[in-house]
Amino acid sequence: MQTGFDNAKYLEMQSAKILDRISMFGDKLYLEFGGKLFDDYHASRVLPGFEPDSKLKMLSQLKEHAEILIVINADDIVKNKTRSDLGITYEVDVLRLVDIFRTRGFYVGSVVLTRFAEQPSAAAFQKRLEMLGIKVYRHYPIEGYPTEVEKIVGEEGYGKNEYVVTTRPLVVVTAPGPGSGKMATCLSQLYHENKRGVKAGYAKYETFPIWNIPLNHPVNVAYEAATADLNDVNMIDPFHLDAYGTMAVNYNRDVEIFPVLSAMLTKIMGSSPYKSPTDMGVNMAGYCIVDDEAVKRASEQEIIRRYYAALNDARKGVVGKDVISKIEILMQKMHITINDRAVVGRALEKELVSGCPCAALELNDGRIVTGKTGNMLGAAAATLINALKVLGDVDDSIDLISSALIEPIQKLKVGHMGSVNPRLHTDEILLCLAVSAVTNPLAQHALDQLSKLKGAQMHSSVVLSHVDKKTLKTLGIDVTCEPKRKEDAVYFAN
Repeated sequence: MQTGFDNAKYLEMQSAKILDRISMFGDKLYLEFGGKLFDDYHASRVLPGFEPDSKLKMLSQLKEHAEILIVINADDIVKNKTRSDLGITYEVDVLRLVDIFRTRGFYVGSVVLTRFAEQPSAAAFQKRLEMLGIKVYRHYPIEGYPTEVEKIVGEEGYGKNEYVVTTRPLVVVTAPGPGSGKMATCLSQLYHENKRGVKAGYAKYETFPIWNIPLNHPVNVAYEAATADLNDVNMIDPFHLDAYGTMAVNYNRDVEIFPVLSAMLTKIMGSSPYKSPTDMGVNMAGYCIVDDEAVKRASEQEIIRRYYAALNDARKGVVGKDVISKIEILMQKMHITINDRAVVGRALEKELVSGCPCAALELNDGRIVTGKTGNMLGAAAATLINALKVLGDVDDSIDLISSALIEPIQKLKVGHMGSVNPRLHTDEILLCLAVSAVTNPLAQHALDQLSKLKGAQMHSSVVLSHVDKKTLKTLGIDVTCEPKRKEDAVYFAN
């Protein structure tokens, strides 16, 4: 995997940009954080060299100046809205975020319940947070939002919201997911701060689309593929072009809302500090791309990966066929097909020959390793063991794990744990390998190769189990799979 992004440069430039934006306003900056503050695997896939927790590391340089404000939409609590990547509800993710931020040494000031309308489940969540010692504020639905600016920026609008007490110059506003009300919370706070004579400002930090690279750069197209279910569309920022005569990339929602947002800022602050939605951003990622070709290749792979994710989501009924069609159009625009993902063809070819589910894994040096479902191992587990053998130059004929160790585990799974599948998953085979390493030096040598799998690519000819996906993700392996079960079973749970 070739590095295409200078992470150290990014940390330095990004923190400096945020400090500069704070000074632009004087007393306080409300920074809306779009996307993920950590575990940003999309960014690390399309910008090889970007660490998944880079944004959190960057903020760590500013932690003495910063506090965290977490926003959650009360309606999302009612709906039990879930993060698809983690399988947890938004309200549980709020608790997870609080713990992670505190563990990293950040001050978590409070949680804001947006669109609060006395929903019983939202009120119960507030009590739960307060029992944990977390300050909670309520922001209410505003009739006519966001178009009726005169009403919104007044006592019947933001004036009804509870003022969130903050103590530091940088307030990072984040949330479990989109639609939580981050921007509305920032603007409500600007209204209240202005009434109190505090010189506060607003800025937005979103990594994608990257504003200062071409509109149709694969990185930006990969963002469209990632948000195909949200109907986000990248576009040239017309306000930026009109104000400065230069091209800048933004996306439809920010462009569409900018006139209203600019009017709100003008009413709150006397004049808008921004001439375009791009002006509001502080993202410096585009300046830290050091190998454009490496980034392009990685982004093309991400588009294909998103295509397979959409196929699987459609099979489960999570998204419609329109999402698949949109990504297919993006692939055509980029002149790429599934055949440009080398492991796809190899996995399907091996399945055709063997007649059973198979997987293929491409190592970072370009070598491709395959594996198939057998009596003892699933295809993913077999491929993983084979890859460790190749990386460690261990002869393929050597059994790193004795069948005498595997068979009792299979009996335990089927006889006592209620499993109908006796084959070992990837996590189970790694545990067996670790046990074997106590007496088998070759098994220990194979374990020592695990770190070399970061950035490897895998494709499975059938849907992988949730535990296999989780294990492979933990190892840093990017996985795609065909949207089918063994023998075309109709049960399609994770």
